Formats: sequence, structure tokens, C-alpha cells
Amino acid sequence: MTAVVSQRHKPSGFRISKRVLPYVLSLPALLVCIGILIPFLTSVVYSFQRYRLSQPWARQFNWGDNYISFFTDPKFWNTLKVSLLYAGTTVVLELLLGLAIALLLQKRSTLNNFISIMLLMPLMTAPALAALMWKLMTNPGFGVLSYLASLIGLQDFRWASSPSTALFTVVLVDIWVYTPFIMILLLAGLRSLPTQPFEAAALDGVPRSFVFFRITLPMLTPYILTATLFRLLDSIQQFDIIYAMTQGGPGDTLTVFQVEAYLNFFQSTNVGRSAALMIILWAITYFLSNIFIKNWLRLRERARGQA
Repeated sequence: MTAVVSQRHKPSGFRISKRVLPYVLSLPALLVCIGILIPFLTSVVYSFQRYRLSQPWARQFNWGDNYISFFTDPKFWNTLKVSLLYAGTTVVLELLLGLAIALLLQKRSTLNNFISIMLLMPLMTAPALAALMWKLMTNPGFGVLSYLASLIGLQDFRWASSPSTALFTVVLVDIWVYTPFIMILLLAGLRSLPTQPFEAAALDGVPRSFVFFRITLPMLTPYILTATLFRLLDSIQQFDIIYAMTQGGPGDTLTVFQVEAYLNFFQSTNVGRSAALMIILWAITYFLSNIFIKNWLRLRERARGQA
């Protein structure tokens, strides 16, 4: 009897060692990190220099003079105040509106799904294009919003051309564009909540206000923090809506960080001061994101019973 030995054929071709494989898989992330760090470190270097594009031969290190000058510059403090005011106002109003709309659309139905999809249309519009569209609608001569305002007694409402109403106008545009973002995040959170606590509350006849403040809101807090963090980091860096509507004006009414840095770079050709403004903005966003992430992790640990 002849024994037939079958040999298992090993697959031929290029093989990667298990020791090398993790480094190969992390290579794209490393390349992205390098691509981010190069312009960031370049900005840090520029922020410590007296560097103007109009005078490249006079470029030299001033070792922090750009940062020190901000403390005695009223324009910087106005930029900081306007940026924080704009970010806080837009985030709070968008959060309240987004939560209200999400609660109205919480029940799954064909109509609610259709409305939620239609409400996402502003989010698909480029912010600069949306700002230009609103600029036309608020035109005092032929704008439809100016006409509607005149019907309710607001004659010659100046919208973005007046220092007293410019912030209101750009906040209105920001709310129109970005409220659907918060709405869709909170709607997803509401629809993913467990149904058992709500069913038990309904059987016990618990008032709706109690259910909202003691059951819904605490369970929805991680989603609220996530939506708030994303919108806060985006709104404090706002540029396209404000610049397309007012170019930072009238005067310095809306000179937020991004607009001020843009004007310093392209109008004053002051690269050092522009880079310093961007580094300060990065420090603010880093500080705010740390606060939100720590609170989010604390809530997650508490939900798991670890805190």
C-alpha cells in the first residue's frame, strides 16, 4: 500500500511580518500627522518673528514681541471679545433650536424622516454661498427680508451694514446653516436611547417635564456635549460667513480671530502678527476642547458605574 503524502502549498507572494504590520497600518496616520505639524510648526516660528511680506529683508526674530504687544492692543481684546461673544451666542441658540426640533421629530414616521432630511438642506450649502444669499435677501433696495421687515414696521432696517445689527445678522445666517448639524446629532441620540425608562415612567403617570429633565436630558448629555464641542470649535474659528457678509465690519464690529488674521496677512502683510493670532486661537480651542473631553469622559465613567 502506497502512502500518498499531500503537501500543503504555501501561498506565494509578498508577505509582511507581524512585527512590521502595525507600523505599516499606522503609516497613513503618521503622514497626515506630519502634514499637519509642518504648517503648525512653521506658524509657531513665524509668530516669533518680525516678518512682513512687503519687507522680507527685514525679517528677524523678536522673541515674543508679537504676543506681548497684544496685551496693550485694544484691537486684540476687541477681537477676543467678539470671537467669544459670536461663538457663545451661536452655540447656545443653535443648541436650543436643534434640541427643540429633535424632540419634535423624535418619533419615527415617514413624515418626520422626510422633514429631517429637508432640514439638512442648509447644511449642504457652502457657508460663504449661504452668506452671499442672505446678503442679497437683506439688501435694503430689493431684499425679500427687508421687504418683510418693512411690513411689520421695521423701516430701513440696516441688517449687516449697521454696527448695532451686524452681529444679529451674521448669527442669524450661522443659525440657518448649522442648526441642522446639532439637530441631526441630537435626533440620533434621542432615537438611540433605551425605551424601558420611558415606558416605566408612562405606566407610573410621571409628568412629561419630569421625564425630560430627570431621564431624557441626563441620558442625552453626552450627545449634547459632543454637538456643543464640534460647533464651539467651529464657530470660534468662523471666517467665511462673517467675511462674505461684512468683511469684519462695520468698523471692527465683527473682527473675529480668523478675519483679523486674514486682514493682517493680506492687507498689512504682517505675517508674524497673523501667525501669532492663529497660535492664540489654537491655544483657546485646545483649552476648550480639553474641558469638554474631560467632562464627556467623566459622564461616560459615571454611566458605567466607575465614578
